[in-house]
Amino acid sequence: MKLSEKMKEKQLLSFELFPPKTEKGMANLPGTIEHLMEFKPEYISCTYGAGGGNVGANREVCQMIKKAGSIPVTHFTVIKNTKEGIREQLDQYLEEGVDHMLALRGDFPMGETSTMGDFDYATDLVKFVRDQYGDKFEIAVAGSPEGHISCRSLEADIAVLKQKQDNGADYIMTQLCWDMEQFKYWLDAIRKAGVTMPVDVGVMPILDQAATINMALSRNGCVMDRELSRLISRHWLFPNPFAAKDAEGKPFDLFYDKKIAEFKEEGIEYTIRQIDTYRALGVEGIHLYALNKWKDVSEIINRSGLRTLV
Repeated sequence: MKLSEKMKEKQLLSFELFPPKTEKGMANLPGTIEHLMEFKPEYISCTYGAGGGNVGANREVCQMIKKAGSIPVTHFTVIKNTKEGIREQLDQYLEEGVDHMLALRGDFPMGETSTMGDFDYATDLVKFVRDQYGDKFEIAVAGSPEGHISCRSLEADIAVLKQKQDNGADYIMTQLCWDMEQFKYWLDAIRKAGVTMPVDVGVMPILDQAATINMALSRNGCVMDRELSRLISRHWLFPNPFAAKDAEGKPFDLFYDKKIAEFKEEGIEYTIRQIDTYRALGVEGIHLYALNKWKDVSEIINRSGLRTLV
């Protein structure tokens, strides 16, 4: 059964991983996946570098996921990809038993203003995969509750999402969003626009100040709501969160450690409340960015009641 079909029956739980850049990281990943599998995720996705720069590692991680007993969903971008190259890679995935993908445009390479490939948009990739492979792949597409930073307006972004559906996409995996009122508006707006695809919500756990600020501003242009902004302010690491490690070896070590721990605890509670809101809105899935770790994510799942282990 397709994941999009399962979403019609119940709210799914899934995780996102990324291919480690070191041999040690790759060696540790099977253990992380094993711990995550205790929660019986319906699938685990794996990111994909621009132009397939890490496609070998991506395929290796997908096989780890498959071996562990879950469905691997590979991210796939059009960056630096030709039609021929896309076919070769997708044929390889199918041969290895990976038939679920998240179709993305991807971020432009540094200094570039185009994809440097045969396609300019994810909509093109969705149509190409459907035309070339029929129903052999289940295709997820990205949704941006606050509008993609490259799109001229939220309305235009919703129109593109409808086009992805018309081109054959199966379900939506959203970019992170902390503004719940905006998410509610977007969810209502896409339904009014005729977008009927199930919505699987991407949730980034709030665990680290610098990582949170970086994710919000460097890639997604996300609004940090008042609650999250105050959370960061209450536990601000001077001189700034990106230089917190400069305090090591100084008398402030214990002070910094205490503030980091307090931020993490409140961040976990913030994440759980956010998940509660998403679940109450009736989204079809919760997709947690595991960040290649399992302890913090496990605590969030257990404390939120997302899964009850028997």
